[in-house]
Formats: sequence, C-alpha cells, structure tokens
Amino acid sequence: MLMKTQKSENTKQLIIEKTSTVFNVKGYAGTSINDVMSATGLSKGCIYGNFENKDEIALSVFDYNFGKVTQHMKERILATEDSIERLLVYPHMYKNYFKYPYLRAGCPILNTATEADDTHPSLQKRVQKALDFWKTSIENQIKRGIGRNEIKADTNPTEIAVVMISMIEGAFMQAKVNNHMTELNIAMSFLEKLIRNLKA
Repeated sequence: MLMKTQKSENTKQLIIEKTSTVFNVKGYAGTSINDVMSATGLSKGCIYGNFENKDEIALSVFDYNFGKVTQHMKERILATEDSIERLLVYPHMYKNYFKYPYLRAGCPILNTATEADDTHPSLQKRVQKALDFWKTSIENQIKRGIGRNEIKADTNPTEIAVVMISMIEGAFMQAKVNNHMTELNIAMSFLEKLIRNLKA
C-alpha cells in the first residue's frame, strides 16, 4: 500500500513538473488535456487517476510555479543580512529574468491573475493568497530594516511593498508584450534607486 501511494505521489509530481511551463504559457483555458498528455507522455486515464480534473492540476501547477520563484528569492534574500541588499534582490532578479527557466514563460502571478480574474474563482483565490504572501514578505523585510536602523524610520512598509510589486509586474508585462528588455531595465533601475533612497 505504501509503495502504491508513493508511486501515485511520484506520478502526480511528474504531471505537475511536466505541465508547469505549459500552463504558464498557454494559461488555464488554453491548456487542454491533450496538452497535458503530450507534455507528460501519460494516458488520459492515468492523468485522471491522479487528479480529479483539470482544475486540480492547474491549482497544483500554480503552487509549484510560485513555489519555485519564492524559494529562489528566499535563498538570495537570506544570503545577505543587509536590509537594503535584501530588497535589491527583487529588481536584480527580475532584470535578469531570462537567466531563470521558470520565469521565461512569464511571472506565474501575472499570467494567472490576468486569466483567472473572472473565469476561475478557485485559481483567483490562490493567486490572491500568493500576492498577499509576497506583499507581506516585502513589508516584513522593510520592518526588519527599520528595526535594525538600516532603513529610514518614516518608511511606510505597505506603501513601498505595493509600489515595488506594481513596478515589477507592470514592467514584466511590458517586457513580455514587447519582447524586449528596454522598459523592464528602465523600471528596475528606477526601483533600485527608490530602494537605495530608503537607506537610513
């Protein structure tokens, strides 16, 4: 029984990993079960034997894609103690997004939020939760910096977090639509200046 359960978990993980880019590129509505079969090499019966429906796959894939971005960010943030340098991880990473395979297809939050806004309530809630997590993470980094006297005491953590996320997502969207880096580089350079100006 234990071996059967482990095999099922391995198959589910394979489906999630193999379809992560497909869902991020094509979106929920644009990804068919045939796409899932093609990406995994598995039969329809095998796929539906591990997931109840396409909704369940989409939710798991979003969690996987967002988790990869979050883990990468966390590792780079924890690599330094300085609060300003921790915040600078965001513009540095997104300015060089083409280096990271899981970002080349686009930011999972932006891609999924655009599609799920009115058409997929469950997916929208998952994106909203991810966005709240991201905002809270930035706010906490700023509060930490204020407490360590590394960031100006009058800095508003929520205000900076909202501006940072808006700049990153807006610039990332322009880069994907225009298929060049000009706007993204401009926005991330401006964001770097904004962050450096927070220094106490």
